[in-house]
Amino acid sequence: MLYIWQYADTNMQKQKQRPLGVTIISILTILGGIGLLATGFTPLVAAPFLSDIGTNSDVSPAVLVALSSGIGIALIALGLAYFVMAYGLWKGKGWAWSITVVLSFIGIALGVVSIATGNVGAIFHTIINAVVLYYLYRPHVKMFFGRTTEQAAMTT
Repeated sequence: MLYIWQYADTNMQKQKQRPLGVTIISILTILGGIGLLATGFTPLVAAPFLSDIGTNSDVSPAVLVALSSGIGIALIALGLAYFVMAYGLWKGKGWAWSITVVLSFIGIALGVVSIATGNVGAIFHTIINAVVLYYLYRPHVKMFFGRTTEQAAMTT
């Protein structure tokens, strides 16, 4: 009986403690998801009203309705995906680490292109993605997501 309690005690000690930065990234991901949901509902609500546009337009009202609905549905789907990703980050899931790394690389690339085309404001977006990427590769963060062994994290 003592063995069971010892196992439970050591097992609880081995539970992962979420780093503060991961908590912050998770919360920011939730806020991004809320923003995407709100942004997605706007074209969905507006879509029925686009069918009332007169025939003076070069684009058919049906095309505008379909385009608006499609954009709204895509943004809502992305918002829901952000919630799933935030959950994975919060719980220390390896797949959430991988997705965040890939999206940060994409964000940096898009930011550099945006800066090169004259959008100087994109530098903030690029810096945030670079900081997130740097942070996710820190040994204790990688260990939280199961991306490295405990001993390898202690030697670095």
